[in-house]
Amino acid sequence: MDLLNTLVDKGLRRELPTRDEALAVLATSDDDVLDVVAAAGKVRRHWFGRRVKLNYLVNLKSGLCPEDCSYCSQRLGSKADILKYTWLKPDQASQAAAAGLAGGAKRVCLVASGRGPTDRDVDRVSDTIKAIKDQHENVEVCACLGLLSDGQAERLREAGADAYNHNLNTSEATYGDITTTHTYADRVDTVQKAHAAGLSACSGLIAGMGESDEDLVDVVYALRDLDPDSVPVNFLIPFEGTPLAQEWNLTPQRCLRILAMVRFVCPDAEVRIAGGREVHLRTMQPLALHLANSIFLGDYLTSEGQAGKADLEMIADAGFEVEGAGEVTLPEHRAAAGGGCGAHADADAAGCGSHAESGCGSHAGGGVCGSAPVEVPAEARTDLVAVRRRGAGTDLAPNA
Repeated sequence: MDLLNTLVDKGLRRELPTRDEALAVLATSDDDVLDVVAAAGKVRRHWFGRRVKLNYLVNLKSGLCPEDCSYCSQRLGSKADILKYTWLKPDQASQAAAAGLAGGAKRVCLVASGRGPTDRDVDRVSDTIKAIKDQHENVEVCACLGLLSDGQAERLREAGADAYNHNLNTSEATYGDITTTHTYADRVDTVQKAHAAGLSACSGLIAGMGESDEDLVDVVYALRDLDPDSVPVNFLIPFEGTPLAQEWNLTPQRCLRILAMVRFVCPDAEVRIAGGREVHLRTMQPLALHLANSIFLGDYLTSEGQAGKADLEMIADAGFEVEGAGEVTLPEHRAAAGGGCGAHADADAAGCGSHAESGCGSHAGGGVCGSAPVEVPAEARTDLVAVRRRGAGTDLAPNA
């Protein structure tokens, strides 16, 4: 397929695909999905070999969020029967993190519900970062605390944080349909604050909320502009008790096409399969490892994931290997520059900050190669959505 050969060549050169090319990946048929995976897999292996980075989530504060994000089980007005608790103490968080690190994770992601941290909250998280790093010298710590105020990213960096996560989630055009209590621009601002403070920026998306192919391409191109070092791809978990509980729009093949498109647009970024992989990829999870080079180990914030042991077995059986603590995740050019838009020596060639050839900002005519297939609505697999009842905030052992 000429399209795939072109995309492989561009991915190896870090050259931005056109919008039409990105849309065409999403429009490929299920019959061609293995060809798409094989092509994107060449780009993934070129930049990351056969390594899989393991990340581990610690939910520092669960539920009772004042924001109204429609996808979230912790949102204002959520009727989802999730765990609710206030801030874990630093020693409790460190103990929770230790389970994931023992399972092979090299990055711990500290997450707290809420609009954004107060200065006192930043102090709490700073103490937690210190507690974790005192016990585990080489661990990477990523904070995810919501919208940042001026100076907070710098304080987290001084406390020892390595990265900050704040997802764009969906396109700017549809953001107001998903959340009304803050704006898309607020999210962009927080990612930029993390960058400016010298933190490794982590920002991604949620697929499966009823968005169009154009919306998916828009948000991934926006991420390419922001140039985060890692791009988590979440697949909506339709929690009962949330406004999007009936949104079962994803098939395993659709998920693979989305991951492939992200890899072609962000070839040298750490692409992470995040929440919802067990629910929507199911038995096709191993194929997704040919596209993404990073996953979460064990459970998520409010839902249970695949058993940690099964994650490790899946990686080995698929012919991949867990990335060691002493290995550098990012390609040399990105690691040396510390990530960040404009930091790369050949930023112009990478299309960083400019979509001059991509036609970004216009959906007129579409221009997709071939016609988009008619998507068959996915079966609602509510049996695969299990609320987390173990680990952080409970007396039960975590899944790691």
